[in-house]
Parts: sequence; structure tokens; C-alpha cells
Amino acid sequence: MLPHCLHSSLLKDLARTERNGESGVDPRKEARPGWEYWAVRGLLGVLSRLPRSVARAVGAGVGLLAYAAAARLRRVGRQNLAMALPELPESSRQRILRTSFVRLGWQLAEFAHMRRYTRDNAQRYIRYEGLDNFLTAHERGKGVLVLTGHLGAWELSSFFHSLMGFPMAMVIRRLDNAPVDEYVNAIRTLHGNRVLHKDDFARGILKELHAGETVGILMDTNMTPPQGVFVPFFGKDACTASGLARVAAHTGATVLPGFLLWEAAEKRYVLHFGEPLELVETGAAEADAIANTALFTAVLEDWIRRYPEQWLWVHRRWKTRPAGEENFYR
Repeated sequence: MLPHCLHSSLLKDLARTERNGESGVDPRKEARPGWEYWAVRGLLGVLSRLPRSVARAVGAGVGLLAYAAAARLRRVGRQNLAMALPELPESSRQRILRTSFVRLGWQLAEFAHMRRYTRDNAQRYIRYEGLDNFLTAHERGKGVLVLTGHLGAWELSSFFHSLMGFPMAMVIRRLDNAPVDEYVNAIRTLHGNRVLHKDDFARGILKELHAGETVGILMDTNMTPPQGVFVPFFGKDACTASGLARVAAHTGATVLPGFLLWEAAEKRYVLHFGEPLELVETGAAEADAIANTALFTAVLEDWIRRYPEQWLWVHRRWKTRPAGEENFYR
């Protein structure tokens, strides 16, 4: 049970951590025009009516079109790959970036089909690995924090887990267009998942863990001090949210890596749950938060190195720099 005396400080700390993590501006302040909502609904509606294999092929085409058209995103992706994987030849990094756009197109198709998935047909496309790690952690009754990122099919990951009888709460950023946000969340939550928006999630995450539930947190986006702390990521300091480490330390929740990844040899996705992570406990709260944030980031890096073509390379992950360092993305 979480002592009530912790609620006030944690709520304030965590709310600042996630609310200010990206731009510091309410992303719904200026909603997109209505045509964007109908364009999204129309595209997803068309894909949902196609056979899954055809929808994935169309999604791949959409991804390649985006790769060709989005020059700024390509530049960011090339810069990130050059910094993170300098040992690879340029041709290999180019292939990884191009393939990552195709994987995003696949995820679009999978999202369009999620309403049609049942326990039976979904298991033809997805299997578990390490489910016992999750079940053991859940049985402890102190809650489970799933450490994840924009790697693989992250939207399908939590949806499949809920479809199989394990609904969870998800910490996400609101989409800029409020009607699109509501439409997407209606699909995400079809089988019991709960949405905790980044700008107001603090009370919700503590409530979930207090009840012994599961919360998934994407922990691979750029932050800003003091909400983020600098820890190594692919050999370079990256400003990273420390909220997960602070919550885990205060609540005793188990932290598990969790990623839904495309396994080419099997021609299907595998939802991997890794071993529970052992937290650093020195008695110094701030030092522990930094050390555990570094631990979580190292775990993310390890998974990304294993599946580099499935990470979201177009995010400006190293945008925030320590004082005096030059911006990588000029």
C-alpha cells in the first residue's frame, strides 16, 4: 500500500516531469482542422476493410512515401544513426532508416485492423515470450511498470496484452487534434486499457499501482531539465525522464522491459517481457533516481541495438544538451 504522505510530492513531481517533457505547451491548444480527423478515419477505414496482408503492403507503401517526402525527418534520422551507430557503413544506416519507415507503415495497418482482432486470430500473428516474468511480477500485488519505447509495434503491444486478458494503463501524449485523439483512444481501450495522458497522469499512475495494476511508459523521448536527467544513451548524454525510477522506488512496483517486435524468421510479432530489473538502492534518493534512469536507458539501448530497424529514429532524442554543448540538430 502506498503511504498517503507520498502522494502530494509525487503528484507534483511527476506532473511536472511529463507535462513539460517535450514542448511545455498544451498540444491541444490549437486543434487541427476537421479535415484531418476525417482523413485519419478514412485511411484507417479503408485499411481495415482490406485483408491484413494487403493492408500491411499498403501501409509499407505509405511508409515509403513518407520516407521520400519527409526530408526533415530523414535528416534527423540520418543524424541520429550517425551518432548512435557510427561503426556501420552509410549504406547500412540508410537501409535501417528506410526500413523503419516501412515498419511505421505496418503499424498503421495493424492499428486499422485492431477492431477486428480476437483472441484466436491475434495469436496467429503474435505470440508471447517471457509471459511468466509478467505474471510473477503481477502476482506480487505491488503493480508492474512496463519499461518500453517507440520500438517495434508499440501501439499493438498494449492492445494485444489487453485482448489476452491483461489490460493496463498507458502513459501517452495527447494528439494535437482532439477528435483524432478521442477516436484513437477509443480503439486503444476496446479491451479494458486505460489512457493516462502525459499532462495529467500523475494521480492516475499512483492509483493504478496502488491497486496492483500495470502501467506502460514510453521512456525514449527527449526531456528538459530539471524534469529530465542526463544519462548515457548510445554513448552520448541524453536528457531522460526520471519519473519511472522515482515511482518504482516509492511504490515497490516491479519494472519489466516489454516490447512487441517483428521477428522476420517467424513472420510474426513477439511480445517480449524481460527479466525484472533490480533497482539501485543506496539510500540517496536523487542518486538512485539517476542511477536507475541510466539502467533503464541502457536496457532500452540494448533492445534497440538488437532491432535497430524497428526504432523511431526520426525523433530528436538528443535535442536537449548539457550546458555549453552544441545542438546536434542545427
